Amino acid sequence: MTLFLFITTLIIFLAIRVPIFVSIAFSSLLALYVGTDVNLTLAIQKFFDGLDKFVLMSLPLFIFAAEIMVIGGVSKRILEWAKSLVNHVTGGLAMTTQVASMFFGALSGSSPATVVAIGKIMYPEMIKENYPRNFSSGLITSSGSIALILPPSITMIVYSSVSNVSVGELFMAGIGAGLLFGIAFIAYIYWFAKKHNLSTSERASLSTLWSQSKQSFWALLVPVIILGGIYSGFFTPTEAAGTAVVYAIFISMVVYKEMDLKLLYQASLNAVVSSAQVMVLISSAALLGWLISVLQVPQMLNDLFLSADLSPWMFLLILNIILLIAGMFIDASTAIIIIAPLFLSTATMMDIDLVHLGVIMVANLAIGMFTPPFGLNLFVSMGITKLKLDELVPGLAKFLIISLIALIIITYIPQITMFIPDLVYVN
Repeated sequence: MTLFLFITTLIIFLAIRVPIFVSIAFSSLLALYVGTDVNLTLAIQKFFDGLDKFVLMSLPLFIFAAEIMVIGGVSKRILEWAKSLVNHVTGGLAMTTQVASMFFGALSGSSPATVVAIGKIMYPEMIKENYPRNFSSGLITSSGSIALILPPSITMIVYSSVSNVSVGELFMAGIGAGLLFGIAFIAYIYWFAKKHNLSTSERASLSTLWSQSKQSFWALLVPVIILGGIYSGFFTPTEAAGTAVVYAIFISMVVYKEMDLKLLYQASLNAVVSSAQVMVLISSAALLGWLISVLQVPQMLNDLFLSADLSPWMFLLILNIILLIAGMFIDASTAIIIIAPLFLSTATMMDIDLVHLGVIMVANLAIGMFTPPFGLNLFVSMGITKLKLDELVPGLAKFLIISLIALIIITYIPQITMFIPDLVYVN
């Protein structure tokens, strides 16, 4: 009865567009008040305890670094470098879009931001070069989703806060999964370009390639500094995030000189708003997690799965279906906050590595970002391409199929995601 009250209240609030954190927090408090004898003062304490985690210090810093890099000209230089690298290959312009999305996504950690930053520049270019409109819009919409998987991923930090799994290990595992998605997309792009005889540009001269590499050098160092510092043990993720902020300010204001104090102030405001939105969601998640624990929902799910005698692969299949559906309707961080606590104990009982489970969850929700009818990237892309939803969907079909194949591989071949964490751990 208490669980039914929570679910009903949450659905009603979401349906009337009450902010998500209010919906989760108020529904949890109402369920606790009506259905249990728990002191609500303790519930408020749990709400604030959700932020009392060292790993969460890195989250606003990564968001701040991303805002600085967007405004400071980093995305533009990465795009020009990627273009000089692969533009001469069959389908090179589309490959440039994919490669640039992977690099920028890794820096920004935001899928919609990647769609905007890369799509605004590359979509008109592809149309100009006679790339089919359906293919171009599908690529723009789907390529930004890899930002959720490649480190530093904000969604993985949220998962870490819920599951108490190491952020560093999650980042390492995200590299293998992100590269698999990227390579699968690039292979399809090459096949499509060959089949349709799409035009190619002249190979960039060595002097041009060298010039673009020099201009992009400082921007390309960002992931090297962040990931290299974490994996070498020189930085904790939080220290790496702080270093990224200082470095981003330096290259934007001193090296590229595209940011002044006024723009830095604007980037700070943007980061504060974005950070507050995520943090208050995490607080709500802590309260929801406590409610779930009080109502013994994980134990009920454990009993359900055990009584059904499900194998681990069947459990993962069911989890994938649930997450794919959830990803169509709610953003990735919210989905992690609501769903992850329900399945962590069951996964542990089935000896499923929680790092691997985190990558599976994030990969599902990355696909949900561009899955009709409500994937957030769809609406961002509609603004860029000026296409209606029914015009956008056909171009997404092949990319969706490729992504689902990659998801299956990630799910059932854990060595792809766990290779780097296992290697670092053994060493």
